[in-house]
Formats: sequence, C-alpha cells, structure tokens
Amino acid sequence: MHDYIKERTLKIGMYILETKKTVRVIAKEFGVSKSTVHKDLTERLPAINPELAGSVQEILDYHKSIRHLRGGEATKMKYKREEAGKAVK
Repeated sequence: MHDYIKERTLKIGMYILETKKTVRVIAKEFGVSKSTVHKDLTERLPAINPELAGSVQEILDYHKSIRHLRGGEATKMKYKREEAGKAVK
C-alpha cells in the first residue's frame, strides 16, 4: 500500500471520529469517491490501526441504522419544495 493511501486512510478515520459526518460528506470534503472512503474505512484502516477502525465502525454502523430515516426525511423535504413551487406559479 502506498504511503499517501495510508495517510489518507488515517486522516479520514480521525476525521470521521471527530466529526461523526457521513461517508458522502467526507468524500466531498476530501475530494474522493464515497466508494474510496468506504474502502479506506472498512478494509484498509483495520490493517493500519485496528483500534481506530473499531471506533470508526461503530459510527458507520450508527449511520447505517438511521439511513432509512434520513431518506424518508429527504423525500419529505423534496415534496414540500415541489408543493411550494406549484403554489408560487
């Protein structure tokens, strides 16, 4: 594994631990794909720093457990915006 990948993986691991942000948000902030972030956190980080990987996995599991709620809220907001747009026209 290249050094820059190890550094990025550790930075992302520490960042998610500090901020509790989602994989999508972190991917945008680091300028990589969400697939890359996910692979860094689930496959590479355990090999580099198992203790950090355990803490990060708890955060990822939490986000996974509430994703259906986030999706429902996003859909609700979408239809509210569409309804407001129709009322203005």
